[in-house]
Parts: sequence; C-alpha cells; structure tokens
Amino acid sequence: HLKTEFSVCHKPWIETTYHGIVTENDDKVLLDPPLIALDKDAPLRYAALFWLLTCSGEICGFRIHGQNVPFEAVVLDKSTGEGVIRAKDKLDCELQKEHTFTIQAYDCGEGPDGANMKKSHKATVHIQVNDINEYSPVFKEKSYKATVIEGKKYDSILKVEAVDADCSFQFSQICNYEIVTPDVPFTIDKDGFIKNTEKLSYGKEHMYKLTVTAYDCGKNRASEDVLVKISVKPTCKPSWQGFNKRIEYEPGTGSLALFPSMHLETCDEPITSIRASIELETNHIGKGCDRDTYSEKSLHKLCGASSGTVELLPAPSSSANWTVGLPTDNGHDSDQVFEFNGTQAIKVPNGMVSTSLKDPFTISVWMRHGPGAHEKETILCNSDKTEMNRHHYSLYVHNCRLIFLLRQEPSEAENYKPAEFHWKLDQVCDKEWHHYVLNVEFPTVSVFVDGTTFEPFLVTEDYPLHASKIETQLTIGACWQENSGHDNDTETVSEPSSGGNARMAQFFRGNLAGLIIRTGKLENKKVIDCLYTCKEGLDVQLPEEVASAIKVEFNPNQSSLTVEGDDIDAFDKVMQHISYLNSRQFPTPGIRHLRISTTVKCFNEESCVTVPDAEGYVMVLQPEEPKISLSGIDHFARSAAEFESQEGVTLFPELRIVSTITREVEADTESEAAEGADDDPTVQETVVSEEIMHNLDTCEVTVVGDELDGEHESLEVDMSQLQQRSLEMSSSNMGLVITGVNTMANYEQVLHLIRYKNWHTEALFDRKFKLVCSELNGRYISNDFKVEVNVIHTASPMEHANNAMVQPNFINPVHHASVDLSGHNLVNAHQASVVPSAATIVIVVCVSFLVFMIILGVFRIRAAHQRTMRDQENGKENEMDWDDSALTITVNPMETYEDQHSSEEEEEEEEESEDGEEEDDITSAESESSEDEEGGEPEDQQGASRQQQLEWDDSTLTY
Repeated sequence: HLKTEFSVCHKPWIETTYHGIVTENDDKVLLDPPLIALDKDAPLRYAALFWLLTCSGEICGFRIHGQNVPFEAVVLDKSTGEGVIRAKDKLDCELQKEHTFTIQAYDCGEGPDGANMKKSHKATVHIQVNDINEYSPVFKEKSYKATVIEGKKYDSILKVEAVDADCSFQFSQICNYEIVTPDVPFTIDKDGFIKNTEKLSYGKEHMYKLTVTAYDCGKNRASEDVLVKISVKPTCKPSWQGFNKRIEYEPGTGSLALFPSMHLETCDEPITSIRASIELETNHIGKGCDRDTYSEKSLHKLCGASSGTVELLPAPSSSANWTVGLPTDNGHDSDQVFEFNGTQAIKVPNGMVSTSLKDPFTISVWMRHGPGAHEKETILCNSDKTEMNRHHYSLYVHNCRLIFLLRQEPSEAENYKPAEFHWKLDQVCDKEWHHYVLNVEFPTVSVFVDGTTFEPFLVTEDYPLHASKIETQLTIGACWQENSGHDNDTETVSEPSSGGNARMAQFFRGNLAGLIIRTGKLENKKVIDCLYTCKEGLDVQLPEEVASAIKVEFNPNQSSLTVEGDDIDAFDKVMQHISYLNSRQFPTPGIRHLRISTTVKCFNEESCVTVPDAEGYVMVLQPEEPKISLSGIDHFARSAAEFESQEGVTLFPELRIVSTITREVEADTESEAAEGADDDPTVQETVVSEEIMHNLDTCEVTVVGDELDGEHESLEVDMSQLQQRSLEMSSSNMGLVITGVNTMANYEQVLHLIRYKNWHTEALFDRKFKLVCSELNGRYISNDFKVEVNVIHTASPMEHANNAMVQPNFINPVHHASVDLSGHNLVNAHQASVVPSAATIVIVVCVSFLVFMIILGVFRIRAAHQRTMRDQENGKENEMDWDDSALTITVNPMETYEDQHSSEEEEEEEEESEDGEEEDDITSAESESSEDEEGGEPEDQQGASRQQQLEWDDSTLTY
C-alpha cells in the first residue's frame, strides 16, 4: 500500500505573489510572505527509508526569470525550503524605484543523481526600493530678479523654486524656504513666494539683494543659496527715460546721436499726440553759436562779398591800431568782440570810408544790447569835425528801436526827403547777439536781423544838408562833438563825469563786432544767410518707416527743432536719431546745454499726464591744437647791387609752413603680444606728431629795429599774385600784412615773392625781419621766424707801383660759389656772396701773421748767409751789408722765394683751404673759388693770383 502511494514524486510549491522592500545602497530584501518552498515528497519518520529510495523532498534552489534583474534567490535550508532574495549590486532608487520579476523553485530530483528534477510554478515578485536622503535641494535659476514700485505692499513679488533629486516623496519634497539675509523687509513662505513686509521707498534703497536657501523634508539644506535682486522703482511718473545727461563730442567726428536709447514713459496712459521741442543753447559761444572766427572782411569774401568792404572794428594790429584801446573778450577760442561801457568810443582814421556814402551801400554789424536808459546810443556816426556838429549819417539805438539817419547832400531841389528810418525790434534789447544788415538804396532802406527782413515802421523827412567845406569825423560807440580841446585821432576817449566840454556824445552801452561798410553794392540774401549761419547745430535723419508719421521742423540756425506725432514708438525712433554736428575743424570747446520740452494730449484730458522737461548738455572737447611752424633760411648775404636792383632781394626764398598736432595713441596690443609685450606692461600709450592741413588768414612781416624809411627802402610783393589767390596786402613803415583765408601752400608761394629793396646801401650792413602767420584771427599763431640779411660792400683794387704794398680790399669777392655763413645755408648759388664774420677775420689775420713771420724768418736766414759770403769776398762792414739786405727782404727775396717755391706754396694753400673747410664754411668757399680760378688761368696769371693772395694775407696784418 505504501509503495503504491509514494510511487509518484510531487512538484515543489511556493506562494503565487511576493512583495519585497529593499533600501538603496543595501542588498537585503524583506519579503512578505517569506520565501519558503514546500514539497509533498518530504520524508516522514516512519517512511524515511522508502522515501530515500524513491523521491527527493528537498529544495535545491530558486530560479529568477526576467531581463537584467538585479536580484538573486538563495536557498538557506534545503530540507525546509527556506530561501532569501538579495540584490546583486547596490540599487539606486532615483534610477528605478520598483522591480518586478518571477521566481520558481525546484527540488533535488529522484535518486542520488537528482534525475527528474521537479519545478514549482512561477511566482511574481514585486520589490520596492526604499529611498535614502542623499540629495540636497537645488534652485532652478541661478538668480532671480524683480521690480516693484515704491509705496506699495505686494501679496507676492516673485517665486523662487528649488528641486530635490531624491526619488521618495519624503526626501524629494521641499518643505521650507528661508531668507538668509538679515534685517530685510521681505518674507518667504513654504512655497517660495516672496513679499514685502512694509512699503518700500526708492529714496531709501534702490535695490535689495537677498540670499535665499531651501530645505527638503529630510532637513537637507540647499547645496547653494540663491541671490534675489529686487529693484525699487519710483512711483511711475511720465518722463523721458534712458539718456545720458553728459554727452561728449570729439571734434572732427561728424554727427553724434544725442539720445540713442531714449524713450518716453507714459505710465500706460493712452496718448493721442505728442509734441517735443529740443533746444541747444549756444548763446554763450561766440556771437550766439560756433562760427568761423576769421576777420569780418575775410568772412564776407568767403560768403561772396568780395569787393568794396571796409572793416571798421578790426582786431588790433600794426596796420589797424585804432581799436587798441577798446576792451575785448580776450578770447581766441571764439569771436573777438568789443565792449562799450557808455564811456568809450573810437575814431576811425580819415580815408577809411569816403566822406559821403554814395548809394547803394550796406552796413552790417553784430550787436548785443540790453534795455538801457531813454537816451540815444550811437553805434556808428559821421559828423562834422568842427563847428556845426551836423550828423551826416548815423546808426543808433533809442528806446529799443533801431534808427538809421541819412542826411542827403546839398542839391538843387531843396525839398523834404526821407532822413530817419525807425524799426521797432525786440532783438535790440534782449541781451542776445544778433546780426544786423542795412541795405541802403535811397530812398529805400531795409534791415535784415538774423537773416529775416524787416521794413521800417516809421520814416521821417528832413531837408538836405547845406553846402559846407567842413571835414567829417567817423566814430564808433558815440558821436563826435567838436567844442574845444586838442585832437588825438586814435585815442579812446571817455565821457567826463562832470563839467567841461565833451568831445563825444550819445555813448553806446553793449557789445559790437564785425562792423562793415560796403559801398557800391547791396548784400544779397545768400551772403546774409552765409554770414549768419552757425557751424554747429541739431540734425536728424528720419527713418523711412516713420517719416510719414512724424513731423520735424527746425529754426533758421538749427539750434532748436520741434517733433510732432501720435505714434509713441515712431516718436521714440525719431528722438533716437537726433544728432549734434559741428563742422568746424577747430570748434570752440565747452558746454552746450540741451533741453527737451514735451506736451502730450490724452483721450481723457482730465487725467492726462504731464511730462517734465529733460535737461542735459553736450561737452565739446578741446580740439587738438595745431602748431604752426615756419622754417627756412634765416641768415644770408647779398651784394649791395642786388638790394639796389629793380627786383630787390627775396626775403624768404625757401620758406616752408608746416602745421602739426600731437596726440596720444594706444599701443598695438596684438603686435605687442606677438613680440612679447608682457615684458613691459606699463607702456600703454605713445605720443605721435601728425602733420595736418588747414587754412591761414594772416601773415605779417615786420622789420626788427629801425622802421622802414620810405625814401630809400621798401617791402614789395607782386600784387597780381595776391589777387589770383584772393589775398590782400596792407603796408606801413613797420612792414606789411597779408590777409585772407587761404591754404598754407598758397601763403608759402606768396611769401616767397616778398622782396626787400634799398636804394642807398652805403651805410647799411644788415637788416632783420620777422615773419608771423596765424589762423582763425589769432587763435593759433606760428613761431617768430626771423631773417637777417647782410649787405656785401665791394671796392675796386687800386693800381700800385709795388704790388707788395697794395692795400687789400676788406672783402675778396667770390662769384658763382655756394657759400655757408656760420651754419646758415644759402639757396641760390648764382646769387651767393660772402660776408666774413668777426671770428673769420680774426682767424685770417692770425694765420696771415703766422705765415708772414715764417717767411720773414726764412728770408732773414738767407739774408744772413748771403751777407756772410759777401763779407768774405768784398770785406765790407756788417752794418752796410745788413742795410743792403733790407732791400732784398722787401723786393728781391720775395720774388726769388716765390719763383723757387711756387709749387710748395700752392700745396700749402690747398691744405689750408681743406683745413678751413672743416673749421668754417666761408674759408671753404674761398678755397673753392680760388681753385676754380687757378684751374682756368695760364701759369703767369696763376703766379699773379698767388702773389695777390700773399698780398691780401700780408695786408691783413696791417689792417
């Protein structure tokens, strides 16, 4: 019966499902239920022997099914079937939180060899990997920024967020945030929302910087704290935003955008239209703005008024000295202006302007005048010099009116004619610079003020003047009133404070500049606009996409512009394209204030915003100042005949005018690095000199020493060459002045043509001159280039019975030789001559004396020898022989010595010439000339030449 019951072996049995838990970084798995395999073939006590002979009831192992299962099953007890599951390697919850696979148990089989091994069914195993808190929170952003408006409390300003890489809910959740920075008016909740605990003030703090950290639910703190920046914005006020108040302008760089990043903040208020006015304040620069500072006469020429102009307020100079006593602004950066304080006036020299102006004519002047007393203030007046004090014509200011008086000369018809023309102009008394031009074509007089024409509002009539032979006096700043006292034509006169007879009346109070009278022609509108136009101003290049939506208007001198439109974005673009431009090569440095005035219109006029004015300034930097250098031959000599010739002597034959600027440039960092510039890191900048080109407006040649005597000397220049270059020349007994705006090259050519002539050179040995050139009416002045000219006096040699006794010339003339005088080169070889300096004469005298003493010694030795021979032969007394020898010293020995040693002396003369060439250029020139003459003469003439040379040296001792 037992044999029948146990004849079939059974399969092992395990549970159908298992659930396990394992902690990451550990290999033990806790299963529920425990892993136990049962087998019905397990032996009983009373049937142990039979069981051993038939089926095995032991569990030999477990087999896991699945791909890449990181677990293994191990049998702990074969008899009981107990086993465990464990991890092969350390597990990572963050990679895989759960694992599912199947497991199967198998027994040991039948018999001792384990044949017919039985397997259990497959059971499913679910294993969960438990997390450990191995990661810290990390913020999603590197930093956080927010902006708040002052005076407001926020429920939430911004949110910070951190994450945790742990896999479990407990350890991956952020449970808390914390502001680490102490004493800040902010708080943060557990979700990361930051808010302010009090109202913030922009005046107290513009920006807060907070450090925030985070904690996960496992109490791990964030690995790195995060920075939170909270900017406090002032309460929204409509205004222009995003432009620099200081804008630097580098001369010569063209247009400079003033507001490249500017925009209008309207605080979200609906706007229907915008109007902005941009003003550039230049009233303090020059005469209202930056203009070329050439003389007014030069400016008229540049603008096309080339003839008939007379400048009555020129800059003081040797040829125009009647303005010397007037106070000026003393500035060279901008225009030179003259100040009249109510006690000063000047008289214009006679002949500057014709006695009676024949129409048409023009008077132009720059004037700055403020409200004054209710008295006449004279700008220009032509009145009787004596007796009657009649005003022939005058321009004056009275009660903020500009009045021009023009009395007609006597005529046959004694009828009333227009005499006084009145203009009521606000510009006369606004304390600003204005340009006035009066075009007079009797009986019509028109006035242009800053390029705009005005007609007189009142014209009064008067009889013409009676016929008179009284001379007139032209004055500026007052009217001449002859009563008593002496006359001084060029002196600035002042009004006496009390008592006495005043020589002037109706004094002007204000500033004047550029007073010009032009006879025979009227100024046209083009010339007037050219004279008034500024060299600096505002400019704008409208983008194509906004050109139709925005309207832009300029004032005449472009110192202000108006922008209108209804599209804020287009408006901002136009504002960003507004620029400043100064076209001068050397602009006046300094500040130009900017002001933007804005008006807006809104849909709701009651709540419409108001935009305050925005202010800034343009800083025009100091231009690199040019250094004007004059160079050339500064010492030379010419024969008296050349001074007396029709052509005269050219003063500046090789003059060169060069202008340079010095600037600092940055070193080439790339090349320095390639060459190992790290060895000297302190070298950052290099100073370089750079040649530039610009115009000149004046060159003045003055005599140094005594003034020119017009009876026998003069300075002359080819007037046709001046006219070709639109230059003018004025001369006086001090020299001459060439004026006109032209290039340095043209001035060089003209200065090369200046000649000095002197008809009586007997008592003249030298003459010195000085040349100075300038640009922009004296703003940039050259060095003083001085030239010394020596006069060579020559005399004809006298016939003499004994050549040895001939008195030598003071100077031995040498022709066709290029000579050097004490280091001063002479240019034209065919004109060169020699004037020995004092040092040269001393050297020649000493050398001549030494040669003479040597020759004399030789002669004495020969004479003594001959005397001894004669004493032996003839028995004569020694004294008589010595007396006879004296004759041989003066006559016979000289000729004998020259005959015997002519070749030796020739070599000595050549050696002396070569030595002199090294020591002094003059002796070199003499040697070369002597050699040339010797080479071209016969032998007998050569001997005569050598004898003359000895005679010259011998005479030097006598001299």
